[in-house]
Amino acid sequence: MLKRKRVNTAAIALLFVLGVLCFLGHMPWWVILLLLFVWFAITVLGSFFIQWNYHLNSAHSNKNLNNNWVSITFDDGPNSEFTPRVLDLLAKYNAKATFFCIGQQVEKHPDILKKIIAQGHTIGNHTYTHANTFGFFPLDKVMNEITRTKKAVHALTEKEMMLYRPAFGVTNPQIEKAIKKLNLHSIGWNVRSLDTTSRSEKTILKRITRKVSKGDIILLHDTSEKTIVVLEQLLLFLREKNLSSVTVDRLLEIEAYA
Repeated sequence: MLKRKRVNTAAIALLFVLGVLCFLGHMPWWVILLLLFVWFAITVLGSFFIQWNYHLNSAHSNKNLNNNWVSITFDDGPNSEFTPRVLDLLAKYNAKATFFCIGQQVEKHPDILKKIIAQGHTIGNHTYTHANTFGFFPLDKVMNEITRTKKAVHALTEKEMMLYRPAFGVTNPQIEKAIKKLNLHSIGWNVRSLDTTSRSEKTILKRITRKVSKGDIILLHDTSEKTIVVLEQLLLFLREKNLSSVTVDRLLEIEAYA
């Protein structure tokens, strides 16, 4: 498994060796450029693929379960139009889920957040603004995004969230530092629906059902009509396969709140 510190250490050592060889004329200088390109490519990919655990460790599944459980998770809510419909479907099929909420959305829809908790689901932190440039924020701004959302939820529920999902699944050294300082659990996924893309409901459902199995964490978004259609079909599929959706903290056997 590639890790940032190991990769950086190896790259620096190799860069030194290659630099000496190039200086002595035993190797062309373009080799150093190639090394720098490879290092940069690995760093970028490690930042965008949360499953690599390149910058920080995130939980993506729990395959050691004795129970036939999966965990459906939703990002980017609460949404006034779609989250209540998601909750109705979950209640209809006796399923539990985890909602990773954006702080601004929490402040806009406090009653929906309270309804999520009242119905036995758990909530997690998904930053305050979910800014497109979040991956480039300095540490103080990352900390502010996470703590503002924590405070907004605590003011409404008196709960101290411990679950965190990086915006866009992007990680970097600043996010790693913030997670450690705040003592949060970083939660990823191993079944990505891509329900926010232009793919059809049928394609999205097939993408999930062809590989989902016990212990998996499924990523959805409670922000579109498409997801509502996919969700009901997914819940039917899980019932047929004798799989139950539980909250992600239960699946991973960790605490959702401090």
